[in-house]
Amino acid sequence: MPNSKTFICISNYFKGTDFLIHLKNLGNKVYLVTSEKLRDKPWPTEHIDEIFYMEGHDMDWNLEHLLLGVGNLMKSQKIDAIVALDDYDVEKATYLRENLRIDGMGQTTGRYFRDKLAMRMRAKSLAIPIPGFCSLFNDHDINTFAETVSAPWVLKPRSEASAAGIIKVYDKETLWIHIDGMGNNRFKYLLEQFRPGDVYHCDSLVLDRKVLFSLTSKYLTTPMEISQGGGIFRSSNIPYDSEDDKAIKAVNEQVIKGFGLKHGAAHTEFIKGKDDGKIYFLETSSRVGGAHLAEMIAEASNINLWKEWAAIEDSLVKETKYKLPKVKNEYAGIVLTLSKFQHPDLSSFSDPEVCFRVPLDYHAGLIVKSESSERVLELLNDYTNRFSNELAAVAEQSKVEKLH
Repeated sequence: MPNSKTFICISNYFKGTDFLIHLKNLGNKVYLVTSEKLRDKPWPTEHIDEIFYMEGHDMDWNLEHLLLGVGNLMKSQKIDAIVALDDYDVEKATYLRENLRIDGMGQTTGRYFRDKLAMRMRAKSLAIPIPGFCSLFNDHDINTFAETVSAPWVLKPRSEASAAGIIKVYDKETLWIHIDGMGNNRFKYLLEQFRPGDVYHCDSLVLDRKVLFSLTSKYLTTPMEISQGGGIFRSSNIPYDSEDDKAIKAVNEQVIKGFGLKHGAAHTEFIKGKDDGKIYFLETSSRVGGAHLAEMIAEASNINLWKEWAAIEDSLVKETKYKLPKVKNEYAGIVLTLSKFQHPDLSSFSDPEVCFRVPLDYHAGLIVKSESSERVLELLNDYTNRFSNELAAVAEQSKVEKLH
């Protein structure tokens, strides 16, 4: 096909099918590298030229084997771009690009979108507001932090996605018990002041370092609350051009530009301090948000983040002009929980605003949309109560890591 380009897409989670489909529909050759454990997932094989499977989980892939495999593929194929579809794939993609000299985000910039310590140090250097933090490299620095920054604090894995692995502590003695328990792995964590407040996420599309599209949403139940104490996940986009919307988008622009994201999708989280009303940066990622937030955003805005990200990647390698579709300003929200039923019956949730039902075993999830933000919130509150009473499963909290 004239002007066909070749892409390697990497994902160790089953996600990004809209990206793969649209990339192929644009006339490209599409290769997927994924985990062996995902062999039986319903990948859109008619839109993928070949799938390669790797042993290991998350960050456990043998990168040297991955490099050798892609290097062998390059003997017969010119690779034009490598795309990481999930958080854990950013290191893999940057490693390949650096070694094979393929355009795109390199390893240094990649750390700003994976390593929570690198994020905070970069944000601090750019004067972007952040909660107080400290690395776990030096005992004196840790003690100084604990003696000068008021508790509670959180210990966060530097490279885990979302709220997985976060430990909340309330005093110096307990803090050191946890740090000592980490042994030689303590450098993989950071220490941060816990700031109570509302948590938001801003989901963006970026081209030539400019934010072409962004939508601000509020977690009505945060990922950390779910990972620490259980509950039902909820999010909805906030009123357009409200004070919070403007403030969060302004900081989001600082993050995208200052962290060096040239193009693609970004999912960035912020907290509005309960005590001072200030917007603080929490973390970012160069990907589409999980937990079906992409579908929620599409219903509110008419922008399918996966599809448009694919179109941006296509335009870059083909050196064509990308045009963002017309954006609508409506409202949508999601309610999602682990379910005690493999195929929960959601037929009684029949309000006309229901526009998407999450198609995952042992999950109950709905997305609603309306021209009214108040109506979305009303439905989410109602459905949350009904989910809790009728469908929700109680899981060991250590098991609740990702609601993909």
